[in-house]
Amino acid sequence: MTHFADTLSAHIQDTSPVCVGLDPALDKLPEGIARNADGVEEFCRGIVDAVASTASCVKPQLAYFESLGWEGMRAFWNVCDYAKTKGLIVIADGKRNDIGSTCDAYAEAYLGAEKPVDALTVNPYLGFDGIAPFIERAQKNDKGLFVLVKTSNASSGELQDLPLGDEVVHEHVAQLVTAWGKTCLGTSGFSAVGAVVGATYPEELSYLRSLLPHAIILIPGYGAQGGTAKDVAQGFHGNGTGAIVNASRSIIYASKGKDWKEAAGKAVDAMAKDIAKAIG
Repeated sequence: MTHFADTLSAHIQDTSPVCVGLDPALDKLPEGIARNADGVEEFCRGIVDAVASTASCVKPQLAYFESLGWEGMRAFWNVCDYAKTKGLIVIADGKRNDIGSTCDAYAEAYLGAEKPVDALTVNPYLGFDGIAPFIERAQKNDKGLFVLVKTSNASSGELQDLPLGDEVVHEHVAQLVTAWGKTCLGTSGFSAVGAVVGATYPEELSYLRSLLPHAIILIPGYGAQGGTAKDVAQGFHGNGTGAIVNASRSIIYASKGKDWKEAAGKAVDAMAKDIAKAIG
């Protein structure tokens, strides 16, 4: 096993900083794909095949699988297993959080040693009690976590931008993430404790990059949500490291026709080139 951030950083160098979100909504599946858990698994496997040579990671969104009950969760784990066989880093997007034994259970569920998940998104709202079990599993099992700092949605500022003395809440959270991650640094200089900062707030992203020197930043919001390559470039260090950029709909639903796999492959290639040009 190797340190999560080191593994991810090396894989980004070999491929690209593109992360493909697997958000398999039944009503958006392409023609010929069944509107059930089996169809979701088939679709996600096809997307994995289409993007594996270009993307560094995939981010299956748990909500879409959970909504299909136990069959959906079977599909989730099968997709994670399959993505690992294709060499992709797997980030489970569940935004989990709790305290005590419940938090321990969440951490073990997704960051356990034998689980085909490399990292999990987590919510910091409960403070360190709700983060510590995830960090413990990450350190023990060479896994990672991405803590929500400044999310891409329109109403994020209702809480995340509230003033807190000379700073705002999301800036304080970023400083907590930096502190939490100091015990988890790899040889790459990056921590197993990463951060989530949306591309839809490029000015905040630029400043938060300075507050998160050792965090790999997961940047959602590129593409369908309106974030551009110029926007996401604010989340990288000057040498082009330290971030992954997620896109979901603009890649996985690039076509609803029979050419959906080919369209996804072309879309992820175009995204990788767009970002590479922006970060130099």
